[in-house]
Amino acid sequence: RDLVKEANQSLNSKSQTQTQERTISNFEKGNYIRIKTLEDLNTLCNKLKTQKILSVDTETTSTNPMHAEILGISFSFEEKLGYYIPVQYVKSKFNIESFSIQIIVEKFKNILENPNILKVGQNIKYDSIILKKYGIDLKPIHFDTMLASYVLRPDGRKHNMDDLAAEFLGYKTITYEELTKKGKKQVPLYEIPLDEVTEYAGEDADITLRLYNKLKLEVKKQSLQDVLENIETPLITVLRDMEMDGVSIDAKYLKELSHEYHNRVKELEKEIYKLVGHPFNLNSTKELQFVLYQELKLPEVKKTATGVSTDHFVLETLVEKHSVVPLLLEYRKLTKLLSTYIDALPKMIHPTTKRIHTSYNQTIAATGRLSSTEPNLQNIPIKDQEGKQIRKAFVPVSEDYEILSLDYSQIELRIMAHFSQDSNMIHAYQNNLDIHRQTASALFGIEENLVTSEQRNKAKIVNFSVIYGTSAYGLSTQLGISKTEAGIFIDKYFLKYPKVKEFMEKISKECFEKGYVETLTGRRRYIPEIKSNKRQEVEAAKRIAINSPIQGTSADMIKIAMIRIHEHLHKNQKKSKMILQVHDELVFEVHKKEKEEIFQIAKQEMENAVRLSVPVVVEGSFGKSWADTK
Repeated sequence: RDLVKEANQSLNSKSQTQTQERTISNFEKGNYIRIKTLEDLNTLCNKLKTQKILSVDTETTSTNPMHAEILGISFSFEEKLGYYIPVQYVKSKFNIESFSIQIIVEKFKNILENPNILKVGQNIKYDSIILKKYGIDLKPIHFDTMLASYVLRPDGRKHNMDDLAAEFLGYKTITYEELTKKGKKQVPLYEIPLDEVTEYAGEDADITLRLYNKLKLEVKKQSLQDVLENIETPLITVLRDMEMDGVSIDAKYLKELSHEYHNRVKELEKEIYKLVGHPFNLNSTKELQFVLYQELKLPEVKKTATGVSTDHFVLETLVEKHSVVPLLLEYRKLTKLLSTYIDALPKMIHPTTKRIHTSYNQTIAATGRLSSTEPNLQNIPIKDQEGKQIRKAFVPVSEDYEILSLDYSQIELRIMAHFSQDSNMIHAYQNNLDIHRQTASALFGIEENLVTSEQRNKAKIVNFSVIYGTSAYGLSTQLGISKTEAGIFIDKYFLKYPKVKEFMEKISKECFEKGYVETLTGRRRYIPEIKSNKRQEVEAAKRIAINSPIQGTSADMIKIAMIRIHEHLHKNQKKSKMILQVHDELVFEVHKKEKEEIFQIAKQEMENAVRLSVPVVVEGSFGKSWADTK
């Protein structure tokens, strides 16, 4: 049968799902066909082989791709037309009308790996992981509608398909909750009649294709092709492989660490109860409010809808007021580390791979930075002993491997030197001088060789704070000095680095005129608040305007490096893997025979990802665990 002809003939036919209340016109509705016979499957395959653009979507049993099993796959190559192929699943009521995964792989592998058929999707990294688990390497990945939306508007918009369809197409989609219900009434996808799933899945593929046709024009119109095509889209495959490779965890070590931390928590509880005079629920906000403000009479710093605040910032301001407060902060820190990492990580070990598989998100941080979930690697403490103890649990797969960590050195200050073209900053970096010592010399009016470690540390805080537009009040809080003293420090800083101040004023002005700021690679961030009538909003917008080009350029640099390193590892069939990315750091599991080569290649690609007018320096080392590399 000619499936396209059949689709056009049955365009106005109504299934149970099509008669649902939907605020769209008949003209906008698509026709979605379920493939029922092997003859239909072969006909569809022949059609797909001739396409130049193919929208792909998978239906599965879980939102976590490493634990999900495939239930079906849908395609669209023409607007208002979609096809759904159900895949056999052991728990499904409809297996008799489904195809085995072996047949799907046999029929579609060559199509989905065909370099001449460009693949588009919505959050296509997810589908790519699903298909890779079954031996299909989805390529070439040409366009992700979710990423296109993010590049166009990194904040102030939801990037899910339902919202994008409403915004760009004026189309009301069938949502997942409408299909499966929610709460106690929720029905698994594999128990829903196939005709209804076909409407939902076929629509997903069709609307993704329609969004692609719309968004690619928007991306071109705003001159954002380079960011999307050369950074975000190639990164999809890199992140897919990193997520699937995962990282090894020493569960035995974490169990011992858990025992130690639980004992420390119990001791803290006893000390807190002793200071307060009685036991109470430390995790109850109401009880803590009563203890702190009614019994201990501590000053009320901030009020919220639920009473006087007991948040981290408030407790930090009360540290000097009562000896119980530091203990409460310590208790919170340890219990959070236990629940988020120490006790949680062993439960995340995949039953088959025996590794942990974090998920990297490209569309969360407005600056362009990656974030990660399950586990969130970005929040592991960096400076304190507890963070190091947690990193010690991240180990190589065997004794044949070591962990390598490579980190950008002062990358944001170096980027500021490039943007501002300040001669003193550039001179410091071009001559490999200690910029914190140089700044301390200016702040304290002494020769560099007389600067103490304490003065250098203060200068370090000033260096990283001022380039982000921190106010005198903000700096005074960080340094523990008066607002007047902090203001003097800022003035002296700008006397030393006058071009930095000029850049900050210039970027704020440009943001007001254009409505956005840009990174060196052309990534944009729109900041409409810069034109607010409220002074506080304008000041906050100015800080974002200064911050975003610097953080965004840093994010782009490491992404470009990741793409190039990944290409080298795969092209040369290396045993070593890139396993983690955290802020300005890349972590590798390196085979001992490849140590020298991987170190040099990775360092070189990181340092040359984006050329600055000052040297980019990457530092790192090998270790038996992630902690040992620091």
